[in-house]
Amino acid sequence: MAAEAPILDELHRLRARIPQLTGSLAASVDGLVVAEDTPGVEPEGVAALTAAALGVAVRLTDVTGRGELRELLVRGRDGYVATYAAGRGAVLTLLAQDDVSVGRLHLEGRRAAARIGELVDGAAADNKPRARAPRTQRTAPTPQPRTTTES
Repeated sequence: MAAEAPILDELHRLRARIPQLTGSLAASVDGLVVAEDTPGVEPEGVAALTAAALGVAVRLTDVTGRGELRELLVRGRDGYVATYAAGRGAVLTLLAQDDVSVGRLHLEGRRAAARIGELVDGAAADNKPRARAPRTQRTAPTPQPRTTTES
């Protein structure tokens, strides 16, 4: 994917802004890794589990009338897993230590997800085949009557 390098740059900048971030990953909603910065964690497994969790979360927001899913936050004993919608076809998943400011995590995560969404959606639009303009049928010009002048 052409947008992978800029997305990876965004993930690195995000980790620099939030010192308690231990990993970040951009994935398709199908669970395929787009770009990752997850030392010590298997990115393919995280992407696949994120897709599964999203399926449940989307269903939960739908059933409860909460509208389109925007984010998912899971807290474990040792920290957080936060997932944010990133455009139409991607998600951003962040792994953070337990002492992270959740407000800061959401603020930076939402901003980064918006930028990543633009990159992913833009790359998808660039790779989409363009519809051809309909062909117009050309007709031969109507012959004009000849006029001759006799001398």
